[in-house]
Amino acid sequence: MKKALYFDCASGISGDMSVAALLDLGADKKMLLDTLDSLNLSGYKIEISEVEKSGIAACDFNVLLDKKHENHDHDMEYLHGKTQEHSHKECQCEHEHPHNIHTHHHHEHRSLPDILSILEHSDMTVGAKSMASKIFEILAEGEAHAHRVPKEQVHFHEVGAVDSIVDIAAFAICMDFLGYEEVFLPVLKEGQGTIRCQHGILPIPVPATSNIVCAHNLPLSILPVQGELVTPTGAAIAAAITTSFTLPETFQINKIGIGAGKRKYEVPGILRVMEIQYC
Repeated sequence: MKKALYFDCASGISGDMSVAALLDLGADKKMLLDTLDSLNLSGYKIEISEVEKSGIAACDFNVLLDKKHENHDHDMEYLHGKTQEHSHKECQCEHEHPHNIHTHHHHEHRSLPDILSILEHSDMTVGAKSMASKIFEILAEGEAHAHRVPKEQVHFHEVGAVDSIVDIAAFAICMDFLGYEEVFLPVLKEGQGTIRCQHGILPIPVPATSNIVCAHNLPLSILPVQGELVTPTGAAIAAAITTSFTLPETFQINKIGIGAGKRKYEVPGILRVMEIQYC
């Protein structure tokens, strides 16, 4: 019998939802927080808690920024928007990060080499560094295509802020800890309409997400829901980890991790990640 992960993206996918689902599935919280400390990023703290989404208990992974480090583009607004719908029951962990080595005064704009250097100088395992770097490479390609510039010249105001680096690093750390080699992701469910970001009002899926979906042949389904369900970070994670878009014909579910989104839409706002077993 083989074991694998099944990402059920019925309500979309984002970086924080993905981390939360893996923590709920069994990734080690202390190991995660200790490893994130080694990124030497400042201006944030992490809260890991249990919340309720549409009556369902879910894990929430929240990167809380101080005023100096806040980012205001569409991806961060999705993650930390004013319309958060959380009923926090118990804060299991609050972790502060006082370091200030790599960040200096340019928190909103980083190049791909800047971000890869932060990852490389951390205590992440080789596998985690490789996965996080792959996700950022995919994001860089999506943004570069949108702006018609080489990926090395992209300045990541969308994904170079502290919270996105933490989300992507945290996801890679958790995936590496869990150790699954196969990942099934049958479809990405996306919303529709428009969203305001630093570039103005953009259609959903936003250009970076559309470019990633196109470049990596990700299966996409548009729901009759107003709002962004698949962020660029979520799309890049899907592109980086998926080994098959077709589930086994039959399988057993061994355990389930549920990660919470930050906004209230006409869908539950959760990401389910299941450990499955099949022949």
